[in-house]
Amino acid sequence: MNNRKIVIIGNGISGITCARNIRKKDNEAEILVISGETEHFFSRTALMYIYMGHMKYEHTKPYEDWFWEKNRIKLLKAWIEFVDFPKKQLICQDGKAISYDILILATGSRPNKIGWPGQDLKGVQGLYSFQDLELMEENTKGIKKAVIVGGGLIGIEMAEMLRSRNVPVTFLVRERNFWDNVLPEEEAKMINKHILEHEIDLQLDTQLDEIIGDDEGRVTAVVTNKGKKINCEFVGLTVGVVPNIGFLIGSGLETSKGILIDHFFRTNMPNVYAIGDCAEFRELVAEDRKNIEQVWYTGRMHGEILAHNLTSQNQVPYMPGPWFNSAKFLDIEYQTYGQVPPKQDSYTDSFFWNDAKGKVSIRLNYNKDSNVFMGVNALGWRLRHDFFDRALTEKWTIDQVMGNLDKASFNPEFYKPYYQAVLKDYNSLKGNNIQFKKVSLFRKLIGSRA
Repeated sequence: MNNRKIVIIGNGISGITCARNIRKKDNEAEILVISGETEHFFSRTALMYIYMGHMKYEHTKPYEDWFWEKNRIKLLKAWIEFVDFPKKQLICQDGKAISYDILILATGSRPNKIGWPGQDLKGVQGLYSFQDLELMEENTKGIKKAVIVGGGLIGIEMAEMLRSRNVPVTFLVRERNFWDNVLPEEEAKMINKHILEHEIDLQLDTQLDEIIGDDEGRVTAVVTNKGKKINCEFVGLTVGVVPNIGFLIGSGLETSKGILIDHFFRTNMPNVYAIGDCAEFRELVAEDRKNIEQVWYTGRMHGEILAHNLTSQNQVPYMPGPWFNSAKFLDIEYQTYGQVPPKQDSYTDSFFWNDAKGKVSIRLNYNKDSNVFMGVNALGWRLRHDFFDRALTEKWTIDQVMGNLDKASFNPEFYKPYYQAVLKDYNSLKGNNIQFKKVSLFRKLIGSRA
């Protein structure tokens, strides 16, 4: 390897994973990571726990501060104002110019804004960055009422954060059920009920029309599309995120919603790559994937694969395998593997089971004609990634999955064996007599190594 200068803009999971993996294979490259948000990499998903008092900022850093100097990864806290691609230079807000041989854009996302009247009032904000967390601390001091707009994952996190400080919350969701553009109706209704049980005023099929402020420019109320006025001192706008690429517009870099890349993360500029939330594939990498994947684990995979390609003669495209994701709705955990769309198509059938208390459920989708397993949703039930990745990759039938469901639970010794009730109901519905295979204690202990 020659002494290349590799500059990475963004210190999130994509950028830092890429930097670490480049250093593992290239001992000579000069690596510089630039971020205006924080000096050190931290776990973005842990921001809510700082606000709730469960953690401090230093607890969210996966690596000690000395790690970067030891691994010769330079860190610079700065905002980039402009990129001069012909000159291979970055221009910082303070006017400083930084040169590069290879540039990796890992600039992440920013909260989306729809253009509502009053959205720029004091006390109105999104939640994505560390600065957003600091602003939320300031904006929520002493407030008596909050309104959250948007029924997604950030919205439910913000609601939980505010309720941890006993702030009354009204949650405006424009859909008929919470997150029903992702969850099938039964799961969405389970979460509706769970939100209401946590004393959050969930108002479905309701949209924001206007945010009202006082003479000092601070929010005092919102008005919904139903004409209802809700007094509040804080409004959380959580209607999704968009790629953070504003400073790149007009630079000659090809963009759409995000930075346009091929399956090797290459942009239209030589030696310039994009990974993570800000990247948009020109062509889908798989049928069940999206052009922009703003998920933690995909960002990590982007960083690993690009690092490999920058340090190896054997170039490999991004091939992520079956889709999966996880989240948390208050204290109910959610996992999904494969294809489980909110609306079922004509060639798919579905088996759905939930417990009597309405806190645990599982849905398994399969092809009507071939019975090939297509995907699973689980609420309140931890599942093993490797089990469902194998089932999807090897195209197991739904009967194969059901007959091995006892092996799908994560740390099953700590959980009620729901799989027994699931299989009983499945057999009853299908007229089957599927039984779990008996496995010796020794085989259980060694698992897949046998």
